Order: sequence, then structure tokens, then C-alpha cells
Amino acid sequence: MFLDFSTLKPREAYRWMASTIAPRPIAWVSSLSEDGVANLAPFSFFQMVTSRPPTLMISPLVQTNGSKKDTARNILDVGEFVVNLVPYGLRDIMNQTSFGYDGETSEFDVCGVARAPSQLVKPPRVAGVPVSFECRLISCTPYPETQPSCYVIFGEVVAAHIEESILAENGEIDPNRLDLLSRMGSDWYGRTASSANFEMGRPEGWRR
Repeated sequence: MFLDFSTLKPREAYRWMASTIAPRPIAWVSSLSEDGVANLAPFSFFQMVTSRPPTLMISPLVQTNGSKKDTARNILDVGEFVVNLVPYGLRDIMNQTSFGYDGETSEFDVCGVARAPSQLVKPPRVAGVPVSFECRLISCTPYPETQPSCYVIFGEVVAAHIEESILAENGEIDPNRLDLLSRMGSDWYGRTASSANFEMGRPEGWRR
């Protein structure tokens, strides 16, 4: 099967890409409006960029009417956000926060999400998640430049909150205790905790 993407509608391209580029980690992003409304929304267009400086990327899509999503607008206005990682146990409540509430509505409140204070940034973090990264805005770039379909946001990680319950005896993260959700195509999700996971060392001679 061959797909010429120049002949596909954007929604068709999205379906093929989102169904095959999987699993994708989920950033459950908490942000704060200039009026103090705490927003919370999940994004699977999310990745670690580099550790020097420690930087994350999220890419909120543009609304169908061409406006920014609340998350992108809040990050631009306040310059700070928190990336919370979603455990399997909070899958249903995470899904509910993906609903398109208006900017004056806090998903924390309407969806009953417990919040906890951050230490170095203003937006709250989600209580009960295994990992939260406090971030400050580095850049927010509309893409493509003309008629953008998304905003590519880089944030520098300034602090992290890690639950000690996910640590192995050696002090490192135990993937099976982490048990995060991942996004796949259509309505499918995955879990990082799996009996199919395995370890593989670097090739011989690899310099760590």
C-alpha cells in the first residue's frame, strides 16, 4: 500500500500518522490563565528534546476556528506550565479533561482533579501522578508560518516531583511501577507496564 500524502486531506493524514506513530507519551499539561483559572489538558504530541538544558516539547493543535487552545494561550500569557505524566489509574479522569471546556472553566474543578502546589512555577500540578515537570516557556512557534495548524512549544524543566513508590531498590525508575498511559490510534491506549517489556544493553564499545 502506497500513500501519496499530497493527495490526502489533513484529517486523513492525521489518522494514518497517529495510528502508526505509536505509542506516544501523554503530557497532561496544567497551565494558568492571566485571570488565575487553572487549565488541564492532555497532549500526545509531546516529547523530550534535550537534557542540556532539560527541555520538553508539546504541540497543541490550533482550534477549528483558527484560535489558540487554552493551554497555548495560557503558556504564552504566563510563561509557565507543568507536564504531568498520566498513570493508568487516572485514565478516565484524564480522558474527561480532554473535553473542550471554555477558557473560564477549570478542568481541575469540573472534572474533580486533585491539585497540588508547584514549587518554582505558578500553575498547579496534578496530585497523585507519579511524575510532574515544572517548566518555563522557552519558545512558542506557530507551524507552518502561514495558516498554522499547531504551536510548537519548548519548555525548560526547572523542577520535577517524583513519587518514591516508582523507584526500584537501586534508586532508579522501575518501569513496571511507573505504569503510564500511552496514546495510540483511534480510541486505543497502551500501558508502559507490560510483561512484554525487556532490557537490552548498548552495543559493545558504546561510551555511556
